[in-house]
Amino acid sequence: MEDVSTSEKRAIRRFSLQLPVIVNAVSESGATVQTTAETRDVSSNGICFYCDAAMERRSEIEFTVTLPAEVTMTEPLKVLCHGTVVRVEQGDGKFTIAAAIESYEFVVNDEKQKIVAAGDVLPTL
Repeated sequence: MEDVSTSEKRAIRRFSLQLPVIVNAVSESGATVQTTAETRDVSSNGICFYCDAAMERRSEIEFTVTLPAEVTMTEPLKVLCHGTVVRVEQGDGKFTIAAAIESYEFVVNDEKQKIVAAGDVLPTL
């Protein structure tokens, strides 16, 4: 019998991608954090990344990640995402931040495109 405590419980597939991210977060108290980070993994519903800045759980977050041509199978694609921080862990001088993606929009030639709900499908990774 499989040990349920160690099995993957997420319904959406995560992709291990190490990509640069530009992050803006607003804490519940209204403080703003702006930083760069690197993704650990990405899915259509969330992201996990490493950064030097502390963030608060439940903070609003906006981040921009560029999916490379190897992922999009065409041109690199910049995606601006909005969401909420759901987990913060500290270790080895870095913070591991997990955030739920609530909406995203594609940025083409520095112009935002159609806003897409996070439940919709991202380009196939």
